[in-house]
Amino acid sequence: MVKNLGIGTGRRKTAVARVYVREGQGKIQVNGKGLKEYFPQGEYALMVMQPLMVTGNEQTVDIVINVYGGGVQGQAGACRHGLARALCKVDQGNYTSLRNKGYLTRDPRMVERKKYGQAGARRRFQFSKR
Repeated sequence: MVKNLGIGTGRRKTAVARVYVREGQGKIQVNGKGLKEYFPQGEYALMVMQPLMVTGNEQTVDIVINVYGGGVQGQAGACRHGLARALCKVDQGNYTSLRNKGYLTRDPRMVERKKYGQAGARRRFQFSKR
């Protein structure tokens, strides 16, 4: 039986990530794939790794992430948020370093909704005087 050291839920835009931290050698699995396989763009893989680098846990824990919704950037942000929350549950000493970097704050920016009678959220239909 696998024991989870910490569990965290991360959100960003419309993406939601459930993160499980377990004892191990530093393997990260996202939706059943490796981190580099799921996020082939280096910047997003690095984004997910940031909380581990700040706390120095790259080689000490295994991470299992289930993420859905949103796009690639939103999913990467949700993974980072969830991982930071899970690392706080593993060791409360990580809290200040993660808080100072801003990894524990949920990014509140969302897509503005489309309004009725308009072409988009703010874009209007073309005006014709005559």
